[in-house]
Amino acid sequence: MTGIPPVPLQESLLPESLDISFKLLPAILVVSMLGLFLAIGFVFRVADTENMWVAGRSIGNVENGMAIGANWMSAASYLGMAASIALAGFYGLVYVVGWTTGYFILLIFMAAQLRRFGKYTAPDFVGDRFNSDGARAIAAITTFLIGFVYAIGQAKGMALVGLYIFGDYGGLIPGLDGYQVMVVAMMIITVGYLTLSGMLGATKNQAVQYTILIIAFVAGLYAVGWTQGYSTVLPQLEYGMLIDSLGSEFSEPFATSSYYLWVATTFSLIVGTCGLPHVLVRFYTVESERTARWSTVWGLFFICILYWSAPAFAAFGTSLYSENVRATYGDPGMASAASEVIVVLAAQLAELPQWFVGLVAAGGIAAAIATIAGLFIAGSSAISHDIYTNIINEDATQRQQILVGRLSIVALGALTTLAALDPASSIAALVGYAFALAGSVLFPMFFLGMWWENANREGALAGMTTGLVMWSIPMINEIVPTYMSSLEAPLSAGLAQWMPAIGSALITLPVVFIVTIAVSLVTDEPDMETKRVVRQCHSPEPMRQQQTAEDVVTDGGETPADD
Repeated sequence: MTGIPPVPLQESLLPESLDISFKLLPAILVVSMLGLFLAIGFVFRVADTENMWVAGRSIGNVENGMAIGANWMSAASYLGMAASIALAGFYGLVYVVGWTTGYFILLIFMAAQLRRFGKYTAPDFVGDRFNSDGARAIAAITTFLIGFVYAIGQAKGMALVGLYIFGDYGGLIPGLDGYQVMVVAMMIITVGYLTLSGMLGATKNQAVQYTILIIAFVAGLYAVGWTQGYSTVLPQLEYGMLIDSLGSEFSEPFATSSYYLWVATTFSLIVGTCGLPHVLVRFYTVESERTARWSTVWGLFFICILYWSAPAFAAFGTSLYSENVRATYGDPGMASAASEVIVVLAAQLAELPQWFVGLVAAGGIAAAIATIAGLFIAGSSAISHDIYTNIINEDATQRQQILVGRLSIVALGALTTLAALDPASSIAALVGYAFALAGSVLFPMFFLGMWWENANREGALAGMTTGLVMWSIPMINEIVPTYMSSLEAPLSAGLAQWMPAIGSALITLPVVFIVTIAVSLVTDEPDMETKRVVRQCHSPEPMRQQQTAEDVVTDGGETPADD
């Protein structure tokens, strides 16, 4: 780095007390891990669309459950959830409650039905269920937008953890500070392996990534708890003894936020979980509806291991920060940047071996890469399969589809990298905005499309447009001004209070349901074949691995039951 003028880190992104320097053993560990991901992607690289988008519908329930877990446990789960609990106490539990509850809805109402419908992508379902290329296009754009917003938080998490492991290389890329250089480096590696591997390679990688991240997180929790005398056998319960000493800001309900904000955020996270394309597409990768259900059960089990542990890690980190740095709450208190890496910081402040802290940090990178994989595959398939192949060029060859898909991954990666250079919010909040979008636009279409056969094209178009517009309003109110120095966020304090960007689905979802139902009732019903396909999605009769509800109806299978 001789001769390269250093660029100082942005103060708002500098986690105080985090040891930002090159560390040999953690660096070797992370580079080896990234090399393993690239190797798996190469071995399972794809050459056809079936493997590119749905892994040939060949994934088993435990492997798919691990992929769901890795897909789900992003930097927001690994880093952001503990950060929110450490900084906001009780309010931070919205992520634990919202995300886990959403999976029960998926298990009961959607997993098996989506597999029986049997498409490649979330927009594929919307377009075919409502017989509308317009609805397909809106769903595809929404999917791409969700991937973009969601991935910004992942890029931020990878960069912050990368600073701890590799140090500050500000100026290595002219004009970029160390955090920004790390964003660019991590995103190049992630995009590189995704353009090669597709869904099949991503799924194989996600099973490995889940193993790495859960071992790193749980081992880190036990090591911190044991060495500091906080816990012995079960830190997930024993951390309760610390709560009284952490202050009312940590333990008192709604001490740092309103009851309304808690409810709005929780609701948005629940319905957003059920509308995220990169989660729903996992049900298309399995061979049967039974496997889809069991995948969800296994996924929920794997997810709960980390979610049960995150509050304990937040408590340990908060206590260590107060003892070794300064008071967590009050003025100045713990900065947001420090809370974002509280998991790594806790291991460092506990004076655990450097290589072990590196393992904990590596888990954060694995979590972020696994989620970006799912997001980018879903986003690229929306562009390649749903817009390019189904709308622009219906005669596209598989080679052309895969090329467009890979170019879409590169484009999504470039946009995410640019936005992550100066992120507008915390990791958890950035992810929350994506959930609000999914819950406002896609979840109503999946739920009504699967459970009400009279939902039609006009209703879907009206509902999705309404949801997209209403989600945009609080985003413009709270987020856009942060990128414009001439404006102060929020533009309207009243709107931010009653329709917060992170919890906007509480308002938008009921409106979208009402609009979709009302417009469907005053316009023509769907054709009988569409109704038969919907009914077939609820049939108890098993289907073959590559068979869909449409195949059964079209081939003259058993007549679905009437209403």
